[in-house]
Amino acid sequence: MDRLSATDLAELSALCPGGVARDVDLSAISQWRIGGRADLVLRPEDTVQVAALLRWFADRSIHPVVIGLTSNLLFDDTGLRAPCIQIGTRMAQTRIEGADVHAAAGVWVPGLARRLMLAGLGGGEHICGIPGTLGGLICMNGGSQRKGIGSAVVTVDSVDLDGTIHQRRADACGFAYRRSVFQTNGEIITACHLRLASRPRTEIRAEMRAILADRRHKFPRKEPNCGSVFKSNPAMYAEIGAPGAAIESLGFKGQRIGGALVSPRHANFIVNTGGARAQDVLTLIARIVEAVEVATGYRMEAEAIFVHADGRLQPADTVLEGSS
Repeated sequence: MDRLSATDLAELSALCPGGVARDVDLSAISQWRIGGRADLVLRPEDTVQVAALLRWFADRSIHPVVIGLTSNLLFDDTGLRAPCIQIGTRMAQTRIEGADVHAAAGVWVPGLARRLMLAGLGGGEHICGIPGTLGGLICMNGGSQRKGIGSAVVTVDSVDLDGTIHQRRADACGFAYRRSVFQTNGEIITACHLRLASRPRTEIRAEMRAILADRRHKFPRKEPNCGSVFKSNPAMYAEIGAPGAAIESLGFKGQRIGGALVSPRHANFIVNTGGARAQDVLTLIARIVEAVEVATGYRMEAEAIFVHADGRLQPADTVLEGSS
């Protein structure tokens, strides 16, 4: 991307008041604490601002990268030259009306789970330990205990790259295990309507506490990480087990490249022990993918996405494909 002019920045500031940041340290906002500096980060407040920004970029044939709280992203060590739109805390409005929940895409998922519990709404317990935004959760049809948020969705609001606003009913979102149409259609999720069922708060709280206790026992919490690196393949799960089990069986637990370490606590997590670079993580991923495929015949796919300096997004398992 060519450097934006002062006029360009003034126009963007008018479209996104108070939400324009320059020369942003990506390692400070990355869940992995990895990445160089971003030239420009824009943080809109609502769907209308997202649409206006995307129209502005489309009119100039500029392709921004859109991120949430980065829980599944690995940024390039050289930073990000493409403009970045971050759907985060400035876009986190929530309204609960009976069993219906209207929420913006920047809502922090654990916080939403707690609000649902306090409202006596069941069906969202499984999301309580997922450290990301609601938009990212819907895009991945994420959840835990092999459940997905798609089962609670009524409609999803999104904006395409031309700045046109769309609303889809759940049956048009293509929800499947860790899948949705938003992974391939280029649209940015901005809000959603969920519908849940009444349930005693004591039951919801007890289930959430059990889930969180299990996660604390199994998963690394102190070192920076992106959560699960690899997706669970149902066919592989039935024959071999979960990704972490396959990785552990091949002796990868505790393996390190630079500051990147396959967690001794759970082999499907790669943690930053200090000073890890994107290249360290990508090399570990490539080695794991190759070893698991040779041993089991299954090629694992990464949940983690690599963000190139030019803004291109690529599954982390394919970046160094064939080079391990």
